[in-house]
Amino acid sequence: MKYRIIHKTEYVYDEPASLCYNEARLAPRSLSLPMFEQICLNWRITVDPPYNDYRERTDFFGNNCLYFTVPETHEEMIITATSEVQIDPVWDKDHTVPRADLLEREAKRSPAWEVVRNQLQTDLFTDSVQARQFVMNSPLVVVTPEIAAYAAPSFDRGRPLLEAVYDLMQRIYFEFDFVSGVTTIATPLAEVIEKRRGVCQDFAHLMVACLRAKGLAARYVSGYIETLPPPGEEKLEGADASHAWCSVFVPGPGWIDFDPTNNLIPKDQHIVLGWGRDFSDVTPLKGVFFSHGKHKLQVEVDVTRVQP
Repeated sequence: MKYRIIHKTEYVYDEPASLCYNEARLAPRSLSLPMFEQICLNWRITVDPPYNDYRERTDFFGNNCLYFTVPETHEEMIITATSEVQIDPVWDKDHTVPRADLLEREAKRSPAWEVVRNQLQTDLFTDSVQARQFVMNSPLVVVTPEIAAYAAPSFDRGRPLLEAVYDLMQRIYFEFDFVSGVTTIATPLAEVIEKRRGVCQDFAHLMVACLRAKGLAARYVSGYIETLPPPGEEKLEGADASHAWCSVFVPGPGWIDFDPTNNLIPKDQHIVLGWGRDFSDVTPLKGVFFSHGKHKLQVEVDVTRVQP
């Protein structure tokens, strides 16, 4: 499946900004995961007014990161990132069924979650050693007794890991309401659990926290998802948005993604920008500007399927 993504961010300042420094993680990764493969075919960014200092690097987690400066006085700034990616599901050995579709049936054959937790603690394989950092607390994901209590019903003693994770994903999907505007990125998970409302960032953080509460490695994934309009209606321009989900580490297969907002295993409609311990590691765009006033932010995203 081939997609074109246009991510437009507009800042409007109450008072002119004289200078701003920006860091962006808007270039999709090329990667191979147990359930799907992704290739970033091309990517570019435009900034109005133009930048004069531009540098690219790969961050600690392997994400594509760029830095740019807008030195001239401006009342608004528009950043447009355009990319094309190719996503293909990984198939079973007979190449008849996507592995993501088999996961629910195969979940009962996965090792017990305690076995995976213990193996993660003692394994000396490079992948397992690197995954251990995703067991610990991070700036926006701190395990509390309330989170541990919420996770507990999914993790009966001896339960197969993937079955337990699948159950946790379904519980979050059915027990929490997706409501925009009731939380911010600073909203603590305790409040999300109490109110049972939030958005994809909240649900991804909650699932990551629950998995870490059981000693498992879980990371936060930032990206996009293809959305389709109701039957008979045209898709509105700019109607898409950034998306977030989570991934759990299984020694051997590696990282397996779960989307609690949509109650599904990503296959070929999720586009990965990057991953980290939580949102703070993979913020799509952040920066500092010099001005006496405040600013307004508007984001428009279009994810369009490109016919071959």
